[in-house]
Amino acid sequence: MEWPESGDFVHGLPVPPPSGWIRPGLVMTFNLECPGCVSRGIPFLKRLHAEFGEQVQLLGVHTSFGHRLLAREDVEPTLVRFARTYAKLPFPVALDLRGEFARYWHTEGTPHWLAFAPGGPLLRSVYGSQENAQTRLQYLLEEWVGGARGEAGR
Repeated sequence: MEWPESGDFVHGLPVPPPSGWIRPGLVMTFNLECPGCVSRGIPFLKRLHAEFGEQVQLLGVHTSFGHRLLAREDVEPTLVRFARTYAKLPFPVALDLRGEFARYWHTEGTPHWLAFAPGGPLLRSVYGSQENAQTRLQYLLEEWVGGARGEAGR
């Protein structure tokens, strides 16, 4: 699965594939059973949304890749409750029930970050939630936003 279907989006509005994006974007694959995802990845993506949400497309994709395969009815209610009530996620969340999205994009596990240019090219693929991964992603988004500001000023 190259991109989640509209019915796979369980929180927020469906996001079209990056080929239709007019701004750059960052997708994080995660799993609620992944401690690094919940303790570092999700909070980091929320911070990125607060800082760059207007200039960058952000999306979370809950994947089973590297984790237990569970039926949709065993995953979706918990994920929706987490996104809406507990974490109050300000970005859309899709469900990659069988891990096909994660496998298509050659992710290494969770969390894994996919950075797309406008129009769809994959620019970076970063695994992990430690400080090094976060710093690389932060710099990338600052570069994107700074480049857009520089172009707008010309």
